[in-house]
Amino acid sequence: MQHKANEKTFFPYYFFEITVVALFTIEAVLILAVLFPPAIGREIDFSAQFSPRPEWYFLFLYELTKFFPGKWTFVGAVLLPGLGFSALLLAPFLDSSKERSLGKRPVAAVVGFGLLASVIGLTILSLL
Repeated sequence: MQHKANEKTFFPYYFFEITVVALFTIEAVLILAVLFPPAIGREIDFSAQFSPRPEWYFLFLYELTKFFPGKWTFVGAVLLPGLGFSALLLAPFLDSSKERSLGKRPVAAVVGFGLLASVIGLTILSLL
């Protein structure tokens, strides 16, 4: 395999050029990060009492554990949510009718909307 006189090979010529461009890019990003630091999170008031709260998608579980204090926490934190989500996962197998309309499937509609309403209600209660 013969190379023409004016052709450059990948190594070391192009590899060196790519390395130099990558290093300049990293340097530019680091300089921008130092000059303009991001404002991450909220300001912390160290004099206030710390009250940890979960993210919004776990607030209904957080509220549910308040209804089952002490040794009953397992029921509110694991058992009831596990049964509810198991009902959602098993819903296609539990109600296998040929009808597609919710009006003709009252059990599935009541269970689905009941679970949805309980999750929304508990989330709203935890925000109050």
